[in-house]
Amino acid sequence: MEKAEMMAVLEAVLFAHADPVGADKLAAALDWPERLVREGLEALQARYLQPGSGLTLLQLGGHWQLATKNEYGPYVRRTLETKRAAPLSQAALETLTVIAYNQPVSRAFIEQVRGVDSSSSVASLLEKGLIEEAGRLDLPGRPLSFRTTDHFLRVFGLSGLDGLPPVREEAAAGEEAEKEKEATP
Repeated sequence: MEKAEMMAVLEAVLFAHADPVGADKLAAALDWPERLVREGLEALQARYLQPGSGLTLLQLGGHWQLATKNEYGPYVRRTLETKRAAPLSQAALETLTVIAYNQPVSRAFIEQVRGVDSSSSVASLLEKGLIEEAGRLDLPGRPLSFRTTDHFLRVFGLSGLDGLPPVREEAAAGEEAEKEKEATP
């Protein structure tokens, strides 16, 4: 199969799938070597970076998703007449932060960190698809745990959790190290 045809197949599959999908799953479904699928995905991603394309190929952790470029979002929204998503409340943002930096976490852990009941915030984040159930923890009572989703990565423009900004102590330690580096002759 020619490279152009392979890229066309990947493009069609990604368009039809709509949700993020791993290169391993694409390779299994297409019966192609995973290396070949990854090369095709990277070539598609490079093609979409060129001017004149309204699409982009997002890499979200280990998954890939075809999407429209951000600058064309207003046109797509108007065309589809979608409503703007309601912004997250302060409580939901705090809950999401606790989950993102400490996942997988139980509701009890979230409430311990925040100091208040977080049931409604967790329910809201689940409904918006920003978090998901991550199984049960090996603790007494086997509490349900939560983690962030690929949708979370996409909404916040991250390719992975390592893209999260550093926590205050980490940031302060990094600044101190920089100052020490500058002070040494």
